[in-house]
Amino acid sequence: MRALTYHGSHDVRVDTMPDPIIQETDDIILQITATAICGSDLHLYRGKIPELKEGDILGHEFMGIVVAAGKEVTTLKKGDRVVVPFVIACGDCFFCEKQLFSACETTNPDRGAILNKKEIRSGAALFGFSHLYGGIPGGQAEYVRVPKANVGPIKIPDTLGDEQVLFLSDILPTGYQAVINAAVGAGSSIAIFGAGPVGLMAAACARMLGVEKIFMVDHHPYRLEFARKTYNVIPLNFDEADPAEVIIENTAFRGVDAVIDAVGFEAKGSTLETVMTNLKIESSSGHALRQCIAAVRRGGVVSVPGVYAGFIHGFLFGDAFEKGLVFKMGQTHVQRFLPELLTFIEEGKLHPNQIVSHRLPLAQAVEGYKMFDKKVENCRKVVLIP
Repeated sequence: MRALTYHGSHDVRVDTMPDPIIQETDDIILQITATAICGSDLHLYRGKIPELKEGDILGHEFMGIVVAAGKEVTTLKKGDRVVVPFVIACGDCFFCEKQLFSACETTNPDRGAILNKKEIRSGAALFGFSHLYGGIPGGQAEYVRVPKANVGPIKIPDTLGDEQVLFLSDILPTGYQAVINAAVGAGSSIAIFGAGPVGLMAAACARMLGVEKIFMVDHHPYRLEFARKTYNVIPLNFDEADPAEVIIENTAFRGVDAVIDAVGFEAKGSTLETVMTNLKIESSSGHALRQCIAAVRRGGVVSVPGVYAGFIHGFLFGDAFEKGLVFKMGQTHVQRFLPELLTFIEEGKLHPNQIVSHRLPLAQAVEGYKMFDKKVENCRKVVLIP
């Protein structure tokens, strides 16, 4: 099969790779009909995630047709059309029973640790996201093996097109969980830092849930304009003004009820932060989090779907304590949200396909990565078709 593989920082290639096969009795093999390049794929593309090896197949947003199923697969059959969560969960462990699927303690044994001769298990394996997360081949390919197929993949009715449902795999539930974690609803105010795909999905979900005032912070004018037109946000370009100051001035000098950091550890920070992260003295820029802490009101919530790693420069924990803030964060418990989000799409309450700006064949995936990374041609979201 043809698949997009990693060969080093800014070096990905469409290679011929072995076809996947059934390895466990609850596996399925999926023929991919649509896959996408995610913002977190860019962390991999830029060489920012450790334990990524040459030849690893990338991609964790995908859907397709079941072409083979293990003998213990009971929820799906050959010919079913499904979307697959990027989180691989067993459904039976301590955390899965609490619907904390991204904390599944059985699917990523390689990342466990030993303390006092006892095993400490890590969170769930993820598709196409380095050997820190299980080394499971991703779905930017013609075919993919899906482990734990009884837990997660959701059947899609023929009435919905691929692009309407493709983002159930990651960015839609990620944006939705960010808004749920923010504890906002009708009449609330929120600021979303980052107008990338997750930030846009968060804006869509916040608007659906009745949030009254949405500030969107970014520095790409085309992304801010799209968010303004599509989700009626108040756009703030951080190259032109301090967003926290503007937000506070426009919320009775209190700040918003909640903030969402959809940027993560590669936020554009100070020169010092850039040098420190390049030298690996610090692991993450704290610029977006500092802005979030400044922009939210006392007693508010900081919701973080953006990926962070290791130490953060200038976290300002004292400010967070003094304001009495709540922080909620982490990988998305995708399986938990799929049924209700699929219903919202069917009812016309969510239109995630609106953010798609580019469609390319899988053979042009390299060009898609370059385009998305450099933000050329007003690129918001790239869908790849094998």
